[in-house]
Amino acid sequence: MTQPTNTIIVFDIDGVIRDVSGSYRRAIADTVEHFTAQAYRPTPSDIDKLKSEGLWNNDWEASQELIYRHFESQGQTREQLQLEYQAIVAFFQSRYRGTDPENWNGYICNEPLLVTPSYFEELTQAGIGWGFFSGATRASANYVLIKRLGLQSPILIAMEDAPGKPDPTGLFATINIIENSNHPKSTVFYVGDTVADMYTVQKARDLDNSRTWVGVGVIPPHIQVTANQRDIYAEKLIQAGAKVVFNNVQELNSHNILALI
Repeated sequence: MTQPTNTIIVFDIDGVIRDVSGSYRRAIADTVEHFTAQAYRPTPSDIDKLKSEGLWNNDWEASQELIYRHFESQGQTREQLQLEYQAIVAFFQSRYRGTDPENWNGYICNEPLLVTPSYFEELTQAGIGWGFFSGATRASANYVLIKRLGLQSPILIAMEDAPGKPDPTGLFATINIIENSNHPKSTVFYVGDTVADMYTVQKARDLDNSRTWVGVGVIPPHIQVTANQRDIYAEKLIQAGAKVVFNNVQELNSHNILALI
């Protein structure tokens, strides 16, 4: 079979490489519950609804927004609340990373992986460049990429390195590292699980229409409980710009890549 050439795949991490429904999303719920004095714990649907707005890729900011909206529903204004963002971040991290800064013992330790190391080996053998652009912190991203998956020096643009999605700056930076002037104007696939990820591809296309951009949606595991829930979520990704939607990232293989270019 003819292998795809001059192709780059950039992956989001959360919901694509690892299942964060019991970690990041659980930490969001814990944080909102804590800062609303146990008055409100957002459901997975509440969090998905917020994420579908395409503006809340950063889970610390998403937590803060849900706290604000709860109190607004009780008749208070944001000015009255004066939430301390750093306090929200610190509490979130105590749940997600845990209480030991050296040896993490939080929810991150139990995240199911959604991909195998061999998948990336197959991409390399097919001549496909690949890397990661994620809203996760560099430490959190490397925890799964290096410690869990065993990838060697993966190309990564993380939270600290670029503005949050849907700003495509980090996507461009990832591509530049992968191409390294050796494969100019590659076809770029960006694989993500949120509306913000698909908006990122659209904005990248608006800024650089000299290459082919392909948005690939992946349905996160917690959405796949029912077919109806999956179909609704997939439609939102398509409306946001996804060319195709898969249940698992490994479905984006050489055959499907050729069909999508």
